[in-house]
Amino acid sequence: MRLQKILSHFQKLHPKEIDLSLNRIKNLCKKLGNPQDKIKAISVVGTNGKNSTINAIFSILKEANFNCNVYTSPHILRINERFIFDNKELDDDKLADLFEEVENINDNKPITFFEILTASYFYKAAQYPKNINLIEAGLFHRFDATNILKENLASVVSSCSIDHTDWLSKNEQTIEKIIFEKTSTLLNSNIIVAKQSSKETMDCIKKTIYQNQSDKVFFNDHFSYSVNESDFFYYEDKLGKLKLPMPNVLGQYQLENISTAIATLRTLNIGIKDEHIQRGITKISSLARLQEIKSGKLKELVKNNKLIIDGSHNEGGAKALNEYLQSLNCNKHIIISMMANKEHEKYISYFKDISSVTTIDIKTQPNSISGRDLKKKFKSMPNVQYQPSIEKAIKSINLKEGDILLITGSLYGAAEVLSLN
Repeated sequence: MRLQKILSHFQKLHPKEIDLSLNRIKNLCKKLGNPQDKIKAISVVGTNGKNSTINAIFSILKEANFNCNVYTSPHILRINERFIFDNKELDDDKLADLFEEVENINDNKPITFFEILTASYFYKAAQYPKNINLIEAGLFHRFDATNILKENLASVVSSCSIDHTDWLSKNEQTIEKIIFEKTSTLLNSNIIVAKQSSKETMDCIKKTIYQNQSDKVFFNDHFSYSVNESDFFYYEDKLGKLKLPMPNVLGQYQLENISTAIATLRTLNIGIKDEHIQRGITKISSLARLQEIKSGKLKELVKNNKLIIDGSHNEGGAKALNEYLQSLNCNKHIIISMMANKEHEKYISYFKDISSVTTIDIKTQPNSISGRDLKKKFKSMPNVQYQPSIEKAIKSINLKEGDILLITGSLYGAAEVLSLN
């Protein structure tokens, strides 16, 4: 397949999968005519909620008849998910054509996989100068390939927490350092900061961006939301209060992401009306983010029980996920797989009142932790077992009427499950 052949070549252009630097992508983009200087962008940085915030913004903008380009990572099922132009994913042939053109211009110069993907995105996005680009930062932000824009419409800071500490030296594996990496080089435009897990985290963000001359909009200080009725929630900012229908995505944390999306669009004052917001938040795409699986091979195994896939993989994600589970009055069973570089014990410690935990392997990722080793790390949890496959894991769990089954721990693991389903 032509697309897969090109992607395999991309992965051989640099000896490291990740090599934090801006020099290579700047050099390639210069050869491409600096396409990043020709687009209108909303940049989204943070640890958790980036993708969900982008999807909420995208859904609202579409209701307002805006055309968007969207760049996110990682993909779940197909790399095409990362390349949305004029509100549609590029098909395989068009994506392969784009990659081939950029590959030829790069001329086999060393560049990481993510960098050449990002350059390809910018190159294509410049063909749609009137579109709004929604761009998700990759690892951290300061030396991330997406951080070569000279200006943007806004920078959104989603929830920040400890993650990817293996890319930091031992004495710098702190939330303060992570926030510095994510926010210290934000552009001077508008900065919208989502709800954070603690006052200390929010204060650290405020301190880090204090000298940035952007207009700043903080959760609680300038916008907020509340839930007073089961079918509605309320959003409020300086422009007034909105009564909104509950979105089509699960979890309290999604209300935080959606509120941040609304705050961003109302800050930009680009003609978004209340009805655009009301309709948009009921049509949000959410792949592997508290996604309920309603049909397919694996759904058939759980029969009438609810099956949910969530790719959360750090302590912030675990905390938000447990808050959702605690809102449910039923028995909860977890099937979990994780990458080796995550804080496994800390992740699982956030889950309370879990009926069973089953560990499995991520078969497609050599850098994952084996399900057997993960089980050993979860010895503090009751009813922990290992199973060699997702099907055997599901069949081994004694699901009673009304029980819920959650598959979590990794976006890579979620991708395997969704592909199998």
